[in-house]
Amino acid sequence: MSTFKQGRYSGFIRPISYLVDLTIINGAVYFFDINLILVYPFHLYISLLWVAIAFYIRFYEVYRFTRIIQIISLLFKQIILFSVIVYAYIGFFKEPSISRFNLGQYLITVFIILTFFKLLLYFLLNKYRSVLGGNIRNVVVIGDNKKTRQLIKTFNTRSDFGYSYKQKFDVNDHDFSLDKCYNYIIENDIDEIYFSVAELSNKQINNLIDFADNNLRELKFIPDNKDIYSKKLKYQYYEYTPILSLRNIPLQEPINKFIKRLFDILLSSFIIVFVLSWLTPILAILIKLESKGPVFFKQTRNGFNYEEFDCYKFRSMTPNKDAHLHQATKGDQRITEMGAFIRKTSIDELPQFFNVLFGDMSVVGPRPHMVSHTNKYARSVDKFMVRHFVKPGITGLAQVSGYRGEIEEDKDIINRVKYDIFYVENWSILLDLKVIVQTFLNALKGEEKAY
Repeated sequence: MSTFKQGRYSGFIRPISYLVDLTIINGAVYFFDINLILVYPFHLYISLLWVAIAFYIRFYEVYRFTRIIQIISLLFKQIILFSVIVYAYIGFFKEPSISRFNLGQYLITVFIILTFFKLLLYFLLNKYRSVLGGNIRNVVVIGDNKKTRQLIKTFNTRSDFGYSYKQKFDVNDHDFSLDKCYNYIIENDIDEIYFSVAELSNKQINNLIDFADNNLRELKFIPDNKDIYSKKLKYQYYEYTPILSLRNIPLQEPINKFIKRLFDILLSSFIIVFVLSWLTPILAILIKLESKGPVFFKQTRNGFNYEEFDCYKFRSMTPNKDAHLHQATKGDQRITEMGAFIRKTSIDELPQFFNVLFGDMSVVGPRPHMVSHTNKYARSVDKFMVRHFVKPGITGLAQVSGYRGEIEEDKDIINRVKYDIFYVENWSILLDLKVIVQTFLNALKGEEKAY
C-alpha cells in the first residue's frame, strides 16, 4: 500500500463556519431588548436547533463548485426555519413578555450578518484559489470522449473552482494500464480521480475503487452517454438494498411545498387587494364598451396530477365557439383592440391570481395548456406529462426563456417541455423570484409572441 494522503487545511472551513454562525446568532441577542427571562436556556435552545436545522437542509454542504444562487437559497431556508423555532420558544417556555418586534429585528439582523459573512467567505475562497493558487486539488481524468474533454475544459478555465488538471489517460492507447495511472497518481500527489464509466470494464472500475479506497483518493465518475446517468437521481435504501429513484422533485418535500404555498398566498393576496381591486372595474368597462360578452373568460385546463380546473383570464376576444380548441395566432381576427393591449402586456393573465389563491395554480410553474392540446402533446411529445408533477403557473421558466405563446413548430413545444422539466427537478424559491422579475421586465418591454 502506498503512502496515505496528507490532510488539507480546508477541512477546518466547515467547523469554523459553525463556530462563526453560532457566535453570530448568540451574540446578536444582546443588541436587542428582547426581554428574556431565561437567557441561558434560550442560548442553548437556539444553538442546538440551529445545528439541527443546518443538518436537515445541509446548510454547510457548500463546495467549491456550488453556485451562488444555491448558497442564497440555503440562507433563506435556514433563516425561515430558524425564525419559526425562535418564535416557538415564546410558547414552549411560556415567556409571553418577550418582545415580538425586537425578536423580529434580531432575526433580520442575524440574516443580514450571516449573508454577509457567507458570501464574503465564498468570494474570498474563490479569490484565494484563482489568484493566489491556494486550496488547490490536483486531478487526473481517465477516458477520452466528449464529456471528459468538456470536464477538462472546465478545470482549465474555472480557476476559482481550485482544480489543477494534471493528466488525461486515454483507455484506447496501446500502452494504457491502470497500474500506469496508479503510479502517476502516487508520484504526482493527485487528490481526485475522474473516470468515464463507458470506457472501463466492471473489473477495471472495481480495481480503481479499491485503489482509491486504499490510498485515500477521491474517486468520481463521469456518466456515459446513457441519459439515465445524467438525471438527478435519488439514492435510498430499502433495508439493505440500494435503490435509485429516477427523478427527485424538490416540491414533494413538505418544507418546500409549505414555502411555495405561503409565497403564492402572500403574493396573490397582494395582487388581488392592491391591483385587481381597482383595475378590474376599469377593464370591465373598457371590455364591455368594445364587445358584448362576459368580462372574464373561463377555460378548462389540466393542472397538478392532470386534474382539470377552470382557468380565468380577462376576455380578450370576441365570444366564439373555437375559443376552447384553437390558441391565438399572429393577426388573429378574434382578438379585440383592447384584447390586443392586455395580451401584449400580459394583463389578461392577472385573474389567474384567484386560481393561485384557490390552490389550483402557482405563481410560477409550467404553463397549463388547453385540454385538447394537452391530450395531443401527451401523445406526441416525450416526457410532456412530467410537467404535471407540480402545479401549473401564471408564468414559467419556459415562458421567460423565449418559449411562450403560439406553438408554431415542434421545437417550440419540445424546448418548452425541456425548460419545464428543468424547473420541476431544480425548483427553488430564488428560481421563482428570478422568473417573476424576468416576467415583469418582459411585460414592460413587450414580447414578440405576446399576441
